[in-house]
Amino acid sequence: MTIGFASRAAASGCALCTAGLLALAPATATARPATDTRPPDAGATASAAPASLLYRSGTQVRRRAGAPEVPDLSARSWLVADARTGTVLAAHEAHRKLPPASTLKTLFALTLLPSLPAGVRHTVSPKELKGIGAGSSLVGVAEDRAYRVSDLWNGVFLSSGNDAVHVLSALNGGRRATVERMQAKARALGARDTRVKSPDGYDAPGQVSSAFDLAVFGRAGLRNPDFARYCARAEARFPGRDGGTYGILNTNRLLTGADGVKPYRGLVGIKNGYTSRAGHTLVAAARRDGRTLVVTVMNPRSGGTHAVYEEARSLLDWGFEAAGRVDPVGSLDALWPGTEAGVAAGPEARTVAAAAAGAGPRERPVAWTVAGAALLGAAAVALVLRLAFGPAPRD
Repeated sequence: MTIGFASRAAASGCALCTAGLLALAPATATARPATDTRPPDAGATASAAPASLLYRSGTQVRRRAGAPEVPDLSARSWLVADARTGTVLAAHEAHRKLPPASTLKTLFALTLLPSLPAGVRHTVSPKELKGIGAGSSLVGVAEDRAYRVSDLWNGVFLSSGNDAVHVLSALNGGRRATVERMQAKARALGARDTRVKSPDGYDAPGQVSSAFDLAVFGRAGLRNPDFARYCARAEARFPGRDGGTYGILNTNRLLTGADGVKPYRGLVGIKNGYTSRAGHTLVAAARRDGRTLVVTVMNPRSGGTHAVYEEARSLLDWGFEAAGRVDPVGSLDALWPGTEAGVAAGPEARTVAAAAAGAGPRERPVAWTVAGAALLGAAAVALVLRLAFGPAPRD
C-alpha cells in the first residue's frame, strides 16, 4: 500500500511539473531565430548575420549598388575579411583544401608563442636539426650555438627558416607533440579544413589548409602582440656561427618592397610561403583609416613568382574601397550563427555556440522559463511527498 501511494504521489508531482512547463511554455515563442534575413552593418553584432556562402563554389560577394567589381584573380582560392569584425567581404573557393606551404607557420606561431618565453637561451643540438626537408628555406641555425627564443622567432617570421621551426618544436616536446598541439589549436579556432603533418609547412602527404583557415590564423595572430610584432618586422640581426650577427630580411615582399615588388601602404605583415606542390601562398594584413583587412591568396596560376603579391594588393585595394558597400558572405568567427562551425558541427553545436555568444534581450526569457519550470516542478514534488509521508525526521 505504501509503495502504491508513493507511486501515485510521484505521478501527481510529475503532473504538476508538466503543468508548470506547459503554463510557462508560451514564453519561448519570443526566442529569436538563428539568423536574420538582413546582414549587419560593419559594426553590428554577429548574431544578426545571414547564413554563410563560403561553402559554395566559385566567387562569393554581395555587392550593393555602387560597390566596385571584385578583381579578376588567377588564384585557386582567396578571401578578404575585416580583421576586427571577422566579416568576410568576398571569397573564392574559401574552403578549398590546398597545401599551405609556409603560411602554416602562422598556426605554428599561434600555438607555441605563448609557451616559449622570448628571453630563454637554448643551445642547439645536432639532433634538433635532423629531418629538415630538402630545399627548405633556412635562417642559418648552427649546431652547438646558443640562441635566444626571440632570435629563433625572427628566423621563423622573417626568413621562414625551417631550421628555426625544428629547434622550437624540440623545445615544445618534439615534432609529434607540436603537430598534435597545432591540430588542436586549429580546431579551437574553428579552422576545420586544416590537417597538420609538418610544423614548418613543408609538403607532406595529406597536409592541407584553406583560404578561410589561413585568414582565421592571420586574424588571431594580429591579436597576439608578439605575433603582430614579429610578422611586421622587415629586418633583424641573427646570431652567426662565429659569435657575430648578420642581417636577415623578411621574405614577404609586399612588406619590404624587395625584388621590384612595390611595398603596400599600411601593410602590417603576416606570412608568405612557397613549395613546388603548394605554389605561392600568402596571408597579408593592412590597416588604413582605422580599418584592418586580412587577405589570403593561394596558388595563383598566372603572373609569375610575384603574382601572389599583386593579387593580394588587388584584394586589399578592393576591400578598402568596398568596405561598407558590400554585405558579408560569411565570417571568420567560429560562433557566428549559421556559419562554418555551426554548419559543420550540427544543431547541437549551434545551440552551444549561441549560448557561449550570450543570449540577447529577447532570448533571455527562454533561459528563465526553463529555470522557473524546474523550480516549480521541484516544489510540487516536495509538497506532494510531504503530504504523503509527513515531515522529514531531524538529526
